[in-house]
Amino acid sequence: MDNKTKAFVYAFLSRCYQKELDKKAIEDLKSNEELLDLIGPDTKKWFLSNDIEKIEEELNVDFNSAFLINSQPVETLVEDSKGEILVGLQNPVMQFYFNHGYEINMNQTDILAPDHLSIELSFMQNLIYRNEEKAAFEFLKEHMLKWVPPYLIGIKSLVEAPFYKDLADLTIEFLLSDYEELKDKLVGE
Repeated sequence: MDNKTKAFVYAFLSRCYQKELDKKAIEDLKSNEELLDLIGPDTKKWFLSNDIEKIEEELNVDFNSAFLINSQPVETLVEDSKGEILVGLQNPVMQFYFNHGYEINMNQTDILAPDHLSIELSFMQNLIYRNEEKAAFEFLKEHMLKWVPPYLIGIKSLVEAPFYKDLADLTIEFLLSDYEELKDKLVGE
């Protein structure tokens, strides 16, 4: 997959895990059958057979249930049994960002954790744009692949509509595929 497409997928996934989809995002998805195909056939069928208001309402319930009320997509919360969000350079993800010249301004986002799934996906998008393949490979290996697949498998039972179930599968497949692609490239060098 070329870097432009990869960066788009990372940006799309980041947005989906950041906050509920609004009417505009739902309209955009509804009119993009190619993207719906990528997400999954159940999602495509569901989007095309329901009106925007119903989709928005059900996705809002699913998002809040899966990512706010019952769990949060934050690496330190998933990885650390203390249930604390580590901030600053005591957070291993923040340390990784810092070591690779990536500054996040937590004041510019509603997300309060630097190791939130949305921010980690955004970081990967940034690494792809900057052609920092070694750092992307290391981040996937040291961080994302350790917690994201089991976390997303777990949230699938918390949602009703097919969108977040299919999105979880897409995210896992995409991360694993990108990891393998980067591994093959970097081992050959």
